[in-house]
Amino acid sequence: MQEKRIREILEQVRGGQTTVEQAVTRLRSLPYADLGYAMVDHHRGLRLGFPEVVLGSCKTAEQIAGIMSELARGGGNVLVTRVLPDKAEDVAGLVAQEVEYNEAARALVLRQEDVKRMGHGPVMVVTAGTGDIPVAEEAGLTADLMGNEVDRMYDVGVAGIHRVLNQLDRLRAASVVIVVAGMEGALASVVGGLVPRPVVAVPTSVGYGASFSGVAALLGMLNSCAAGVSVVNIDNGFGAAYVATLINRLGAKTSAEERP
Repeated sequence: MQEKRIREILEQVRGGQTTVEQAVTRLRSLPYADLGYAMVDHHRGLRLGFPEVVLGSCKTAEQIAGIMSELARGGGNVLVTRVLPDKAEDVAGLVAQEVEYNEAARALVLRQEDVKRMGHGPVMVVTAGTGDIPVAEEAGLTADLMGNEVDRMYDVGVAGIHRVLNQLDRLRAASVVIVVAGMEGALASVVGGLVPRPVVAVPTSVGYGASFSGVAALLGMLNSCAAGVSVVNIDNGFGAAYVATLINRLGAKTSAEERP
């Protein structure tokens, strides 16, 4: 349940429109709802500022639909990652509300409220190659739903380094940069050495045999000599967007506190 919904309930109690017993009934699902196959965390939005996000890859369509429907009772938007098209179609047929499928991001979204824009500035999502776009789109969609302005810059890897050098003004305009790269993962170090911004590096499983399904890119990013580069797990676009959002919100808070 979102903080806004809880405040609405408490204001209704104070104003006499809702009884204490009615408010308790509406709040009873906090902190979680037990569906038998899932403990749905209704408290997460209040605790961390963003509702629980569902990983769909290892769940059935029925399980995903049940969790989405339960999360939707909190009143916020619902995000499910890693859903292939056939399963997405099945889920959409099981959920009463309208569900949007983003094929590029492989994600389902149930929108119930407008996204409030927050943060110090744009989050830039950069890929080394076209093959990295699915992970980048997961990051971009997540960052957007979490209230960030999102800019995208795709296929600017180090094999043609002039492509990223020509975009330095855009990179420097970002508050946080998410760099998504497979193969050897060198783009994160390049960007980290060019722009004075936090860089969240995402290694992807894109690459030939010796890339070891993203392990080579992961190790390359972890061993970056560019200060300011942090690294999330292989193909974890969602995690990168979450970290970038926290950084971006902290920057906005700090800037506001520093104003006269």
